Amino acid sequence: MEPIPFAIIGGGWRAEFFLRVARALPERFRVSGILARSAEKGERLTREWGVPTVRTLDDLLREKPLFAVVSVPWAVSPQMLTDLTDRGVPALAETPPAPDLNGLIAVNRLTARGGRIQVAEQYHLQPLHAARLRLAASGRLGRVSQAQVSVCHGYHGISLLRRLLGIGFENASLTARRFVSPLVAGPGRDGPPAEERVGDSSQTLAWLDFGERLGVFDFTGDQYFSWIRGQRVLVRGDRGEIQDEEVRYLEAFDTPVSYSLRRMNAGENGNLEGLYLKGILGGAEWLYRNPFIPARLTDDEIAVASCLDKMAEYAQGGDDFYSLAEASQDYYLSMMLQRAEETGAPLLTETQPWA
Repeated sequence: MEPIPFAIIGGGWRAEFFLRVARALPERFRVSGILARSAEKGERLTREWGVPTVRTLDDLLREKPLFAVVSVPWAVSPQMLTDLTDRGVPALAETPPAPDLNGLIAVNRLTARGGRIQVAEQYHLQPLHAARLRLAASGRLGRVSQAQVSVCHGYHGISLLRRLLGIGFENASLTARRFVSPLVAGPGRDGPPAEERVGDSSQTLAWLDFGERLGVFDFTGDQYFSWIRGQRVLVRGDRGEIQDEEVRYLEAFDTPVSYSLRRMNAGENGNLEGLYLKGILGGAEWLYRNPFIPARLTDDEIAVASCLDKMAEYAQGGDDFYSLAEASQDYYLSMMLQRAEETGAPLLTETQPWA
């Protein structure tokens, strides 16, 4: 099987996630080219990644990529998606696909013009979250009525909440507050801290009340890199719950079952299979199996690789995996959450055209 050819529009920090995956999985993916805004940036990308770069979209598409990853600033994304739609090229847009509500409404009109667009939301494809989502949808917890997520910011966190709750485009009542507290700074994108420094840590706490289902959003931006601020997930149904890696549910009204979600890795304790994640085991059941063995990938890189894999299927006539409408709904809810946080007043969402 030939590797899947895809192009990248943009050469920033996020674009490098896709480049790393393609480098780690050359038998699965091939970057046919990168559209970079300047010759200097293009030369750097070619030097670092060994991928040809161009300055125009037409030059990028001459290599006949199966699809294009649009990894550009929010304000530029809608025009790029329009240009790709006009040329009949499927697009995998970075999150979010437009900067504001009007932009979201406008970009969703592209689907009526034949636009083939998905969005590269990867959190629900990370192994542990994928295992939790499978459990939540399995019925073992009963009817899920509450999800509390402290994992990632804004629309990313909302996408997990919505999927754990089984919510589509239903409206919600939103209440949000901000809490600021001191925190010793940890590492950042550029590596570990050079010295001890105490700064303000801003935490957002929000309720998304969908009637019989409640989403609780809790996040501080320090969680992405901090050594002392971890992630938390709680999913509750009438027959059981998931609390981080612990699972409890009733097999019968008088038969409780409990187990831990276990990461199964090759390469531990003298194992000679390699160094990679095998999957997530819940009791005796594989809730998640890594489809990219034996590549050495982080959980987030596995999720990005899954985006590319699913996008290739979609570009060849397959189903949505994270549609433009779904991404727009998550970003709309995120914008409403931010407004509720700023005003301190509860807000009601409204049904949008993409629903």
